[in-house]
Amino acid sequence: MATVELRFSALPEHVRTARLVAAAVARRAGVDEAVLDEVRLAVGEACTRAVGLHQNGGISAPVKVLLIEEEKQFSIEVGDEAPHAVPGGRAPGDGPGDADVETEEDEMGLAVISGLVDDVEVSAGEHGGSIRMRWPTTPPATFPV
Repeated sequence: MATVELRFSALPEHVRTARLVAAAVARRAGVDEAVLDEVRLAVGEACTRAVGLHQNGGISAPVKVLLIEEEKQFSIEVGDEAPHAVPGGRAPGDGPGDADVETEEDEMGLAVISGLVDDVEVSAGEHGGSIRMRWPTTPPATFPV
């Protein structure tokens, strides 16, 4: 199992770099060429969401992206350190006002990711959250000698 870890400052201009790195590693891992655009778009959406959560929460910690190559699958996990609402409650520090708009944008981003990736797992808590996306891989072709 090979893992590439990418950390970047929560700035929108770094999202493009994360997308390019994710696509390159996915290609090397054996993700089908026809799916690479979906990988790029999903990673871009997940990273944009994490950057927004960090900026809105005043969090200076970097956004973390793990690119994990396993035997028959490739997964990408985008993590943030923003406090998320726990079921039945608000995120710590949430006040009245723009919380509903932020929640709506967050849900829209998650809907886009779910539309692009068949295998998505979202986890969130008061100390941060992550989006884990998985794609099947095909082993490299071997040629007889």
